[in-house]
Amino acid sequence: MNETLSRALIIIPLVVFLSLAGLFYYRLDAGDPSKVPSALIGREAPEFQLDALPDLTGDNEPVPGFSRADLNGAVSVVNVWASWCVPCRDEHPFMVELSKDDRFKLYGLNYKDKADNARRFLGRYGNPYDAVGTDQTGRVGIDWGVYGVPETFIVDARGRVAYKHVGPINKAILEQIIMPKIEETLVGTSSQ
Repeated sequence: MNETLSRALIIIPLVVFLSLAGLFYYRLDAGDPSKVPSALIGREAPEFQLDALPDLTGDNEPVPGFSRADLNGAVSVVNVWASWCVPCRDEHPFMVELSKDDRFKLYGLNYKDKADNARRFLGRYGNPYDAVGTDQTGRVGIDWGVYGVPETFIVDARGRVAYKHVGPINKAILEQIIMPKIEETLVGTSSQ
């Protein structure tokens, strides 16, 4: 075999490998996972019925679960969370902040969690939710198109999903994205 052919057989696979590695590296940073589109935007929220988190109380009363029917009549924010989710802990103070606004309902969808752990989480960090439903199997999460926790959905008064946020909410996201989307949904609801 001549020397030129021998070098080509070494260089060609190396060039192909480096090209693919460069492409993968470029694509690795080429998207914001929080901007994952949802097929539910503009459509009615899926049908579901979530049982209450057992033995969870607030104001000396049991905290109820919730269903699709509860999302009609008022703007709603549905927050998908779990006690085992570290970003959910970071996000929780912003859910508490959201709960202070009585223009909409705040629902907690407890995702693939153990009841004892979820109660401890809410006992430790506070329960900002009007209702907490448990989705131990993840079936309802699948119907909502949940990729992971935390995720937050804004639902208009007619029960249609207006916005989906993937990932934890922080101060900047709350002020620059979530509250403006809620305001937009409230205005859209009042004009219907």
